[in-house]
Amino acid sequence: MNQGFDVKNKTALVTGANRGIGRAIVESLVHHGAVKVYAAVRTLESAELLRRSFPDIIQPLKINLQQSETIQLAAQQAQDVELVVNNAGVLTDTAVLDDQAVEALRFEFETNVLGLLQMAQAFSPALIKHRGALVQVNSVASIRAVPFIATYSASKAAAYSITQSLWQQLSEQGVSVVSVHPGPISTDMADQAGISNAAEPPAVVAEGIITALKAAQFHLFPDSLAQKVGEYYTSYAESVIENK
Repeated sequence: MNQGFDVKNKTALVTGANRGIGRAIVESLVHHGAVKVYAAVRTLESAELLRRSFPDIIQPLKINLQQSETIQLAAQQAQDVELVVNNAGVLTDTAVLDDQAVEALRFEFETNVLGLLQMAQAFSPALIKHRGALVQVNSVASIRAVPFIATYSASKAAAYSITQSLWQQLSEQGVSVVSVHPGPISTDMADQAGISNAAEPPAVVAEGIITALKAAQFHLFPDSLAQKVGEYYTSYAESVIENK
């Protein structure tokens, strides 16, 4: 149900834009011809290096996924946006029987699930108007729980479920939706989770998003580990979720 979407000459917004996968996505968007990129960050100062690198394209914008008022204000300021990439997220290395599991799950749900939902609600009017695209960065942990980051896995599973519903509803109104499922990627989050030794560069996710948008894909498994998961999961996803 997705339509092919080319980022060239488009206006985009990327959350968590100042580092890791978010920064790589911004750089790929610029490389592929986006004319404006809202670099959405919790503090505007953190996007200053990006703005200096691409002064005619980057516009820093404050969004904290734990503060709904920043999302609403940003949506009012960025009504020209045609592509939203919700990349920002949080992770704790918490197992289900840890004493802090309930607290960790609440914290991760607030950003990873409620943040996504509020972003979609705030920006969908602009995306529908421009027949744009929404990209949600989920995880292979959305599909297969990782025990030592169990609460994060649960939050990403919920985010994936929300993404499926967004795809069903928004695609009927001309908006493409992509659910991205990276494995270990070389970021601060990978270091925190203790999986950086198997990680691949953030650019594989960024370039994968550009390709998936053009190809009208809903699921994206960008790196080698994720692709192995995708080999087993794709037939189920296409027949049950995408109803191909």
